[in-house]
Amino acid sequence: MASAKYVFVTGGVTSSLGKGIISASLAKLLQARGFSVTIQKFDPYINIDPGTLNPYEHGECFVTDDGAETDLDLGHYERFLDTPTSQANNVTTGRIYNHVITQERQGAYLGKTVQVVPHITDEIKRRMLLLGQSGEFDVVITEIGGCVGDIESLPFIEAVRQLRWDLNPNDSVVIHLTLLPYLKAAGELKTKPTQHSVKALSEAGVQPDILVCRSEYPIPPEMRKKIALFCNVATNSVIESLDAETIYDVPLHMKKEKLDERVMKKLKLSGGHDPILDSWKEFLGRLKNPTEEVTIALVGKYVELPDAYKSIIESFIHAGAFNECKVHLKTIQSEFISFENVDHHLHGVDGVLVAPGFGERGFEGKIEAIRYVRENNIPFFGICLGMQCASVEFARNVLKLEGANSNEMDPATPHPIIDMMEEQKSITQKGGTMRLGSYACDLKKGSKAYQAYGKGHIQERHRHRYEFNNEYLAAFEAAGMVASGINPDTGLVEVIELQNHPWFVGAQYHPELKSTVLTPHPLFVRFIKAAITYTKNKNK
Repeated sequence: MASAKYVFVTGGVTSSLGKGIISASLAKLLQARGFSVTIQKFDPYINIDPGTLNPYEHGECFVTDDGAETDLDLGHYERFLDTPTSQANNVTTGRIYNHVITQERQGAYLGKTVQVVPHITDEIKRRMLLLGQSGEFDVVITEIGGCVGDIESLPFIEAVRQLRWDLNPNDSVVIHLTLLPYLKAAGELKTKPTQHSVKALSEAGVQPDILVCRSEYPIPPEMRKKIALFCNVATNSVIESLDAETIYDVPLHMKKEKLDERVMKKLKLSGGHDPILDSWKEFLGRLKNPTEEVTIALVGKYVELPDAYKSIIESFIHAGAFNECKVHLKTIQSEFISFENVDHHLHGVDGVLVAPGFGERGFEGKIEAIRYVRENNIPFFGICLGMQCASVEFARNVLKLEGANSNEMDPATPHPIIDMMEEQKSITQKGGTMRLGSYACDLKKGSKAYQAYGKGHIQERHRHRYEFNNEYLAAFEAAGMVASGINPDTGLVEVIELQNHPWFVGAQYHPELKSTVLTPHPLFVRFIKAAITYTKNKNK
């Protein structure tokens, strides 16, 4: 007997249909009914984790409290459920194979020939069941990355097939997400791609129980019946998923389509109550009916791909709704900012966020953007590298330390304002070796950070190798740049603030990783509040 119920979400026809959003929406609805739910993502790529991937390849790397570098979908899971994920919530092909090969080297298979079936699939199944066996959850939703039919996904689909035989009939359900394309010339939605996708899944031995069909137009009842007939599912298990105004509408759309009810019926999931979504609806009400508007410049080096800064963008949505403010984001490629054109790029904005990142490209542009906002009293928020850039800019232009830089950008700098952390200097491997996960920070009373959080001791998530060089701290504070957040164990500077400025805050950690719909991050909330004040004063 399984200790939890399992939902498997697969995708077909094309990528980027929104398996993560559908998984998170279903989880939200079940959670709102009183069930304990978690979501895990199984990614078919061979990297151990996305930590070494370029953001252009895979979007942002989401970091959990326990220091796992994971897929950005885990960010959606946390933002929807308002509960943290962990290392166990993201598994890749690379992690599976790495474990099996390590076991083989240690002689764990007693001389047997190690094969995809059963050894790889057994390890996939073990990982799929892990969270459900903890006793913490009523339902575990597993999102299978990629598309059905991809070579990379085959072992995961085979593991689902085997697992459905291992589990009791009412302990698992498969949801298949497909696309109903609209042919403009024919003037109609087409079901054939969905039929072929379900056929490919069935040929792999997995029959879906529920179909969620992405569409730009409503699905007529007759078409639902046709899809049900050809795909071997009940008509009321063909769920319409129309394009939404915002991803946060999707749980309500899925409730209207009774996705949660269909899942509960198939799982024979008893107990619970009608979904309580009052706070979710209040959030949507504030989001869609703003009373204020601000324009925030997001200065970074990966702005061409919005997913590279997914958590930051969503944090602005949360903080904007909290302040009943529409946040217009103006993304600016930092590589193109110079002393000569910075006013052109930033003129008229109500706040500037300088984003995290690695490497030299675009670094000097970030410095120029920060100089401009510091001199013009425009609200500023720097995250990770953004905080480090603010430190370097202050050293160069206020302390007049010629050649001041980060050791990451210039190993020969005479003034290493930002230096590699001592424990990082002997590390040669790239994957999973940064300062990762949740660390403590003590905030100075009276500081902007303290006022934002409303408390003096916080925990925040990190992902970096370089830190503020404390040899320069006394000079910084004497000139008006204070360290308002310090790690109590190491003395590491976590937050800097510029005095005599409306809002100039830099955080070494990543506050965006903890912002959710129901608990927007306090630093983002205060930053937007400062931007609202700035635009009101500007327009007087």
